[in-house]
Parts: sequence; C-alpha cells; structure tokens
Amino acid sequence: MSGITIFEFDTLMAASSNFAGAEGLHAVPEKVYAWLETRCLRASDDGETAWLRLTQRRGRRVVQVTSFVGVICTPDGYQIEVLPKVGKAIGGGVVEARQLLVEMLCCLQGFRHVQIDSARIAAARMPLLEVFIAEYLRSVDHIVKRGLRSAYSSRKDNLFALRGKLLMAPHLRQNLFRADRFFTQHDEYSTDRPENRVLRAALRRVLMLASSQDSQQLARELEFVFADVPVSALPQIDFQRVRLDRGMGYYADALAWARLILDEKSPLTGTGGHSAPSLLFPMEAVFEAFVAKHLSKQLARPLILKTQVRSHHLVRHRGQNWFRLKPDLLIRDDDLDVLVLDTKWKLLDGLKVNGTDKYGLSQNDFYQLQAYGQNYLDGQGDVVLIYPKTASFYQSLPVFELPKVEKLRLWILPFCLKSRRLAIPNGAPFANVFTDKNQVEAAGV
Repeated sequence: MSGITIFEFDTLMAASSNFAGAEGLHAVPEKVYAWLETRCLRASDDGETAWLRLTQRRGRRVVQVTSFVGVICTPDGYQIEVLPKVGKAIGGGVVEARQLLVEMLCCLQGFRHVQIDSARIAAARMPLLEVFIAEYLRSVDHIVKRGLRSAYSSRKDNLFALRGKLLMAPHLRQNLFRADRFFTQHDEYSTDRPENRVLRAALRRVLMLASSQDSQQLARELEFVFADVPVSALPQIDFQRVRLDRGMGYYADALAWARLILDEKSPLTGTGGHSAPSLLFPMEAVFEAFVAKHLSKQLARPLILKTQVRSHHLVRHRGQNWFRLKPDLLIRDDDLDVLVLDTKWKLLDGLKVNGTDKYGLSQNDFYQLQAYGQNYLDGQGDVVLIYPKTASFYQSLPVFELPKVEKLRLWILPFCLKSRRLAIPNGAPFANVFTDKNQVEAAGV
C-alpha cells in the first residue's frame, strides 16, 4: 500500500497542482485529494468533529489536517499517517515522533493494553497502522499459544442420530418420509463463541490492511488456527455477548485491539464510517492523558490527582446550575482542592512577548482558569496552564497576576515529553506538591 507521513496542521494538495515543496505542503494522488475534499464538505454538513478542513495556499484550495493524529485510510488503500507536530518542534524526525505518539497513546483509557516496549521498537521501522496491526497479531498469537477457549452452545440441526432433545414439530415437518433423520436440539462444545468470532473477523480485516510481509504471514497462520470459528457477522452484537470467564484474562488485550480494528475508529474521535478504516486521536486528549498519568506518580502523599472533575458550575439560574466547570486536572488533599491544572496542546514561543503575540497564549484560556480558581480554590491559590516543552518554550513564564482576584496566581509551565516532568519555577508556592525535586527548575534551565 502506498502512503505518506505528515505532521499535524500540514496541508495536502492534488499532485497535479505543481506547487508542492513548501514546508508542510504535500502532494497526494488526485483520487485521494478528491476523497479528502469530500470528507471536509460532508463533515461540515453533518456537524462532525473537524479532523480536516479546507483552506487555501497560493490561491488554490488545499486540505489541512487539524490536531488529530493517527492514520487516515482512503477507500483505495492509500494511507496518510499523521504524527504530532511537536516531533518537528523538538528537532526529532518521523521515527522519534512516532515512538513518542505510541508512548502517549498508551496513557489513553482504550490503549493501556499496548505493550509499550515492543510497540516502540516496531514504530522505528514501520508506520503507525502497521504498529497497531503487529500489536493485535502479537496478542492473538499469545491466545493461540495458551489455547482457544471453547464453550457449550445450543444447536438445532437435522442429524442422522438422535442427540439431545427431539423437537417433534420440526421433526415431523422435515422428516415425515425420512426415517434416518432426527431434528434435535443439543449442546455442542466448540470454539464457536463470540470472543473467538470477533477475533477472526479482525484477523480478516488485518489481512486486507497489512502491508508488511511478516504481518501478512502471521495473520494467515493465525487464521488457519481459527478455521473452525465462523467470522462474526455482527461484531457489535458479539462484543455485547463477550464474557471473560474465569481464566480468560489472556483474551483481554486481543479483544481490545479487535474492537478498535472492527469499529474503524479510535475510542475518542467518533470519526468512523468514512467508507475506509481510520484511526484518529485528538492530541488534546492524548496530551492530557499523558500528563495526568505521569504527574499522578510524582505527587507527595496523601495528595491525589483527579481528572475531568465536575464539582462546580459557572452560574446558577432559577434554581438550576448552568455551565459546568471541568478542569483537566485537580490535585486534592482529602476533601480540600489544592491546585488546578489545565493542559493545552499548543506550541508557545517564550520570546514573543510583545505586540499581539503574547507568547501565543489565548485570552479565553485565561478566562477559563480564572473561573476554575474562583470556584475550586475560592479565589486564592494557584492555577496552572501546561503546554508541551520545546526549544522555544523550555522554562516557566513569569507568574501572571489577576488584579481583580489578588490572591489568585496563574502559571504557564512546560511539560517535558521526554523526561515526563513538569518544570516548576524555583520558589513556586506549590513546589512541595511534587516529590521529585528535579522538577524544580533554575532560571535558564
């Protein structure tokens, strides 16, 4: 299968446009570009999340990917791999960006089954979709080595020997002139159970998607093992029937991958149904999950980190609470809220302080954090905006004061994706919240 690897917010144009070559601008086949344009228009009509958008470059229409990463597959098999933009900002290449994305995805609720070491190794030599496929095949191979589980299922059939219970009415209808047959209902012990059916259906899908010879060969070998298992005709229903009985824990990883493959979408995007399988993930959610996982391990006891808290509302009207306030992260000491943090997947520039740039910060984010501080911290303490650390934003910005809320301070801090640490300014009132003293930065670090 042919394809291309790009970064967030790169643009795609038809190959016939003849002006590719600019940074972030890539040419794709005519049919691929036409399909992407159609998806843009359909998304705007249907109110879908904008994972693509139409824009212009040099007076011509182009398609721009947004802050969704992963794999876009077109109906003719062309694959567009979209990697995090921070891969370019920190000076890494495609391999580093892909490995970073794999590590970050492992923090998502639907991806915690990923074996990170093997996935990172695979990411160094194959595109993201192939990494996913390899992980699924690895998990199914693990099941085969442990043995496929069988179960009793009720069957109705016209047999040559009496087995189980004779169903008289259908027996008389079908066997009135055939004394050698018996229409029976009986229990059969076989591997035909919903867990195995969805695994085989996903194997069939993988055989169509995989371009790696190793993956193709392993998929064929595994499907041979599943030869007696019918392919799930209705995966959604079979998934509802899945029951991981005692001793079936080793099925969990493969079923998680099968659900992802057969749903043709990620757990978060809701962008399935493209007439082609696409696996896309909003980087805002991925970054939030990554920060939450690692910060929760670095807290001083007995502090705990809560995600997506919904304890307060912005206003009350006629006895009803309106506009729920949901900070990404909240550090709590028993029932006392200590620190409010919000993650933002945006690249700041610590040198652009003058004019309209203001480091690249958004005024709306400040309004949002002020509301969080007033409601969760009673207007006194510290609120934090977290952005990815880059060469242009490598240390905390000077603290922001809120004149109308004098006891509330707002901090802008970088989170290092490599060291997995939040850079905390020396002397910050909340430095003791974290146990790792290496997080406290010196000026200029």
